Amino acid sequence: MAEFLETLLNSRWLDFIDIIIVAILIYQVLLIIRGTRAFQILLGLFLIFIIYQLSLLLGFYTLHWLLNGFLSSSILIVIVLFQNEFRRALAKFGKTSFTINPTDELNSLDKIIKACTTMSLKKIGALIVFTRENKIPGIVEGGVEINAKVSDALLLSIFNPASPIHDGAVIIDEGKIVAAGCFLPLAIDPMIENVYGTRHRAAMGISEDTDAVVVIVSEETGSISLSIGGKITKEQNTESLSRVLNNIFSPNRNKSGFLTSLQNIFRN
Repeated sequence: MAEFLETLLNSRWLDFIDIIIVAILIYQVLLIIRGTRAFQILLGLFLIFIIYQLSLLLGFYTLHWLLNGFLSSSILIVIVLFQNEFRRALAKFGKTSFTINPTDELNSLDKIIKACTTMSLKKIGALIVFTRENKIPGIVEGGVEINAKVSDALLLSIFNPASPIHDGAVIIDEGKIVAAGCFLPLAIDPMIENVYGTRHRAAMGISEDTDAVVVIVSEETGSISLSIGGKITKEQNTESLSRVLNNIFSPNRNKSGFLTSLQNIFRN
């Protein structure tokens, strides 16, 4: 304790700024990778490092030698494994932020819910992805650029079976339709029920890889489902869909600060 106090007293004010900058950078990295497989990979690398230290302490020299060879290439491994996250981080830092009008955002949700209800009644298949912290530039670039305000008429025309892009997903970002006809990664978990078709597997795949919220309208039954965190919630009606989406995307949702956000990261 005395050594800690002595170190604290001898620290420069620049040292505190240095620590704050590092903490902010780590926090931003956690925000970018939360809810993705990248976080699980990062946790795996951390556990390997712990085992590496224990192997030296316990005298497991062969294991220590093997892990030392693995960790010596850790920089290259991190770059390869997290190349998408690095690209997303650079894009996020270079992006000019702006505030969405809360009324516009709520109107967008109402129009999306109205379109989903109409497509459900007409048994028109649909796949709508709401991005959050984790953006998906690679998937957006693979679709047809739209960059238009949300309207139920536009969504209905996109998912009309006669449309050439009706089989792909629509990407909603910051209250706008940024792209349509996008192809999503399919969930490949062998435990997934066989009743799920391509749209549902695609929804589970993208929501498992990112923190996206996905709405699915079944072409066969007309039922509406939600996918969050790689899980499917089936048989959504207009009221339940509206309640869930408004709870997630409402501009009045609680912002409780750094510590609560950090807790939410690890909870996810």
